[in-house]
Amino acid sequence: MHNYVIPPSVKDRVIKRQGKLLSHDRIDAGRTALVVVDMQNYFVAEGFAAEVPKARDIVPNINRMAKALRAAGGTVVWIQTTATGALEQWANHHKHMLTADRVDKRLTQLNEGHDGFKVYPKLEAPPTDLRVRKIKYSAFIAGSSDIDAQLKSRGIDTLLITGTVTNVCCESTARDAMMLDYRVVMLSDGNASLTDEEHAASLNNFLVFFGDVMTTDEAAARLVPAEQRKTA
Repeated sequence: MHNYVIPPSVKDRVIKRQGKLLSHDRIDAGRTALVVVDMQNYFVAEGFAAEVPKARDIVPNINRMAKALRAAGGTVVWIQTTATGALEQWANHHKHMLTADRVDKRLTQLNEGHDGFKVYPKLEAPPTDLRVRKIKYSAFIAGSSDIDAQLKSRGIDTLLITGTVTNVCCESTARDAMMLDYRVVMLSDGNASLTDEEHAASLNNFLVFFGDVMTTDEAAARLVPAEQRKTA
């Protein structure tokens, strides 16, 4: 697993901007969703086309955070990238930025009937959790998914972002959510990238400009159960 430590220079810039390192003293579970990005076999399991080995290491932390948030009255959302609509909504990416072999593997293994589309089996994803299908890197960008409407209908304004890849779909989703006025936290030990360098660079940039970066333990410790909102 990545061992992320916030650099002193990043801490200084964040404190100068907002007066403290983290903007969340408490996380109101009833208004919060854990967003699990792309923890599908295609991105996590051995032998699939876009395998991120470190993504298997974060499974226990995602399960732990999901369990804690559910128990506190929050929402867990599993985002799955789908091949359905990819060529129609994202044609230039597939035509110009991927080899023909990559396109074939991507469209085949992210087909909703393929094992690659399924959530990695060691994750605890009960049917009572929310499922969202997305087409593009960001779940929140126009034409990618209906996540914004789903969350707003539930009164959710705070997101905890986990999944893979840290610096691609996770960061893209987190940044776009912030631009739609959600309060956003990326969990440093709940995201995974191919390299430590990419992981750290993504989290550093997010912390400086877009939202908070915490560990799973730090986020769990800040949870305020939904029933305590009026008295806490």
